[in-house]
Amino acid sequence: MIDFRLEYDPWGRMVYSDADGRRESGVTVVRAFPIGAPDHWISICDSQGHEILCIEDLAQVPPEVRVVLESELSRREFVPIIQRILSATPEEPSQWSVETDRGPTEFQINNEDDVRRIEPHQASILDSHGVRYLVPDVRKLDAQSRRLLEHFL
Repeated sequence: MIDFRLEYDPWGRMVYSDADGRRESGVTVVRAFPIGAPDHWISICDSQGHEILCIEDLAQVPPEVRVVLESELSRREFVPIIQRILSATPEEPSQWSVETDRGPTEFQINNEDDVRRIEPHQASILDSHGVRYLVPDVRKLDAQSRRLLEHFL
């Protein structure tokens, strides 16, 4: 068993502490291989993104820590798929109204840097609350949605 703890501070930040007394606030949990091995290769990173600990297998951690890890991973991996962009204001911060695979929603992005092309035909949008949205294939959007999105890419 790997000996460490994860808990949340009063501000909702995740705190890592280990048996040697190391304590890091604002850590994040990242799954290295989410598709092929969901219970393997989980990284805990400090607030600068540097790896603190790599967990080869979730079976190596105590059950109470595993519950926190799994909860954090599911929250982090929540990525709605944008199917249609109804509106997006050109000024910053930009207000968006979209239809996703989970229903209609509205959000705000802080600036154009929050809209990124991942692959030639794929885009990612990060809203002001840290929720990531995905457009798997820009070519499959309707003409209005493509026009609105291209303004930011």
